Amino acid sequence: MRSLSIVVLTAALSGVALQGQVTLPVRFTAFAIDVNNMGKSHSGTVDIKIDRWSTDAERDALIKTFMEKGPQKLLDALQDTKPVGYIKAPQTLAWDLRFARQNQLDEGITQILLLTDRPIGFAEARNQPRTMDYPFTLIDLRIKKDGTGVGKAAVATQIIYNKKKNVVELENYSSEPVRLNNIKIEK
Repeated sequence: MRSLSIVVLTAALSGVALQGQVTLPVRFTAFAIDVNNMGKSHSGTVDIKIDRWSTDAERDALIKTFMEKGPQKLLDALQDTKPVGYIKAPQTLAWDLRFARQNQLDEGITQILLLTDRPIGFAEARNQPRTMDYPFTLIDLRIKKDGTGVGKAAVATQIIYNKKKNVVELENYSSEPVRLNNIKIEK
């Protein structure tokens, strides 16, 4: 189990009040570097647009679904939520983001947490490889007061509840998260 995003997911789905410095709608660009062990590395620019923050009611419903019914029902509930924005790489269609929250961290850093299902291509859906067990994408952006920042994205992950440790954990299919560098708020 990877513990990289345990705190991120817990914070995203926690009761932390919405606070921060990022006003909506907002569009970010970032340089993504994917150095996973699933083949050759990829890099390029991605666009992330957030139109609204997820409500407390949406957050509470997702937590309840996950805790009572498990990750598959969480995925279903997440897919049923109204999109909060999108993420898009060059040469691809935009993909809806389903959950977005912001939190104020120390020293004026705003943390933006995004959760969504991940795109599944026709061949992947037909062939049902192991990747089908990893349907979530979690993105953690850290934005400074000047509108620049860095982030990480767990692109193919499974969310589980570890009863022994009493925490939510992410199991990453790929061993390394996608690094998001040179994040900038676009005017």
